[in-house]
Amino acid sequence: MTNKESLSIIKIGGNVVDNPDALKSFLNDLNKLEGRKLLVHGGGVMASKMAKELGIETKMIDGRRVTDADTLRTVTMVYAGWINKSIVSALQAIGCNAIGLSGADANTIPSVRRSPEPIDFGYVGDPNPNKINDKFISQLVESGLTPVFCAITHDEKGALLNTNADTVANTLAAAMSKSYKTTLYYCFEKEGVLRDIDNPESLIKTITKEEAEALKIEGVIAGGMIPKIDNSFKAIDGGVSEVVILHADNLLAKRGTVLL
Repeated sequence: MTNKESLSIIKIGGNVVDNPDALKSFLNDLNKLEGRKLLVHGGGVMASKMAKELGIETKMIDGRRVTDADTLRTVTMVYAGWINKSIVSALQAIGCNAIGLSGADANTIPSVRRSPEPIDFGYVGDPNPNKINDKFISQLVESGLTPVFCAITHDEKGALLNTNADTVANTLAAAMSKSYKTTLYYCFEKEGVLRDIDNPESLIKTITKEEAEALKIEGVIAGGMIPKIDNSFKAIDGGVSEVVILHADNLLAKRGTVLL
């Protein structure tokens, strides 16, 4: 691939995954998106519901899930099982030949279990772009398949690890940028980065790294948007051509906040 063909990596959040109508609409748009593509999905909302039904307490620290052994079993069932295969079957039904994967399959996403210091998040993994099995993923997309990754990785020692889906997406995007001109789309329930969180018309169309730091100080970029922005610039630093944060409904229009 001397001229670097294009590859779209799309991350979809749990709020869309958990909404059947929104998910159906999004998957139809994904199917219409031209060229090579790869999907990464979350599912935290559904995982929390399942944990509650099983009597397993959900523990969060700074908005991040603590993954003990019971929680790991639950999120694996939900992410790698029900959600992943439901998405794959829905894509097959509309003519998109998808294949569902965890990071353990074909050693696609090895991770290192996060240090318990200063906070012990349990069975949580941090992947390295240099260890991604990009050759195998390339074989899948070149054969016309659309890989669908859940946010479960592994430590190469037999243990599964829960991994932030945004992190999985930016790590895959950085790894695949060695072979492709890669665009990363973070799809969620807002129009993009908004100057006023309650006003969809206040969309900020482009943001540089310097502008992002200023917007954090202003409080415009706050809460869960901070790691999304940080991951986006990490992806760009890792070789990704473009990152777009946008509403799941706007994937085909590619209308959202472009990070430069």
